[in-house]
Amino acid sequence: MWMVAGVLLGAALLAGLVGLHTGPHAHLAAAALGLLAGAWLVVMAVTGAPSTLLLVVLGADLSASVGVGVGAWRGLRHRAAAPLRHGPSALEGREGVAVSALDPDGVVRVHGEEWSARSLNGPVPAGTPVQVIRADGVRLEVWGAEAGGWP
Repeated sequence: MWMVAGVLLGAALLAGLVGLHTGPHAHLAAAALGLLAGAWLVVMAVTGAPSTLLLVVLGADLSASVGVGVGAWRGLRHRAAAPLRHGPSALEGREGVAVSALDPDGVVRVHGEEWSARSLNGPVPAGTPVQVIRADGVRLEVWGAEAGGWP
């Protein structure tokens, strides 16, 4: 009976480790396997003499399974609510400020980071608010609030 419990617990652990790379779906599978292992341990406790080791393993398994399950549920719910964007494209639509004059190239600060930028609507003085229109590699294309226009 311990062999079945060991296989179920090992499968739950393996699914949890895979979930670190693949995401919350594998964590949900790990939680399900952990709960199945917990049910098996309860059967073992009911059919035989419960030992201290059995009760300790059961408590640890149920605690870990519930924790992983709650984390998986939150991850799945959050993923469906708002997909995460990374990199420069995550800055599109954000506001910042021109650190240097943009004529048309210069430097802007957006979300606490300085970026190389190109003004799309004329010269922009330093200190002017800008909005990121597009990220092109590591250069941002911005729209200046007080652009002066090119002669």
